Amino acid sequence: MARWEPGAAQRLQQAAMELFAERGFSNTTIPDITSRAGLTTRTFFRHYNDKREILFVGENELPEVVSRLFAQAPVEFAPIDVIVHGLQTVVASRLETQRAALRARREIINSDAGLQEREAHKLACLARAGTTGFAARGLTPPQAAIAASLAVTVYDVAFNQWLDTDDPTSFADAVTSAAATLKTVMAWPPGDGRSARPTL
Repeated sequence: MARWEPGAAQRLQQAAMELFAERGFSNTTIPDITSRAGLTTRTFFRHYNDKREILFVGENELPEVVSRLFAQAPVEFAPIDVIVHGLQTVVASRLETQRAALRARREIINSDAGLQEREAHKLACLARAGTTGFAARGLTPPQAAIAASLAVTVYDVAFNQWLDTDDPTSFADAVTSAAATLKTVMAWPPGDGRSARPTL
C-alpha cells in the first residue's frame, strides 16, 4: 500500500460516521474504521489521535473563527448585534451545506456521555474566546462573560432548532429567531413592563 493515501482523512471520517451510525460509537474500533476505509491503522494515527477526534474535526480552528466574528462586526454594534451578525455571517457559512451530516453527528454525540462532555467543553472554549472578544470591545469582565455566555446560548438554541426542522429555514434564520426569543425573555414580563414578584 502506498505510503501516502490521497483523501485518507476524508475516507476515514466517512467510514467512521457510517460505523458509528450502524454499530454505535462505543462498539466501533479503530481497526473497524480503517478496514471500512481500506486504510491502515498507521494511516489513521497520522490524521487522528483517537476516534473521538473524527467528531470534532476543526475544533482547533474555533478561536480563529471567533476572532473573525469580532473583527467583522462594526464597532458601533451592541453585544446582541455582534452575536447575531457574527453567527449569521461567519458561522452560518460553515454550517449551511452540512445539515444532514451535522444531524448524524449530533445523534452520535447524544448517545455517549463522554462525547457529550467533549461537546460541552467545546462550547466552554467558545465562551472563553467570546469573553476575550467582548472585553476587547470595551465591556467590563462581568459584562463580557455574560455576553459571551449569551452568544453560546443563542448559537446552541439556533443550531438545534435548525437541525430539528426539515423546512428550508436557514441557520441564519434560526439565529434571528433565537435572538428574538432572547430579547423577549430579557424584556419579561410582557405588557406594562413592570417586574412581577416570583411565586415560590
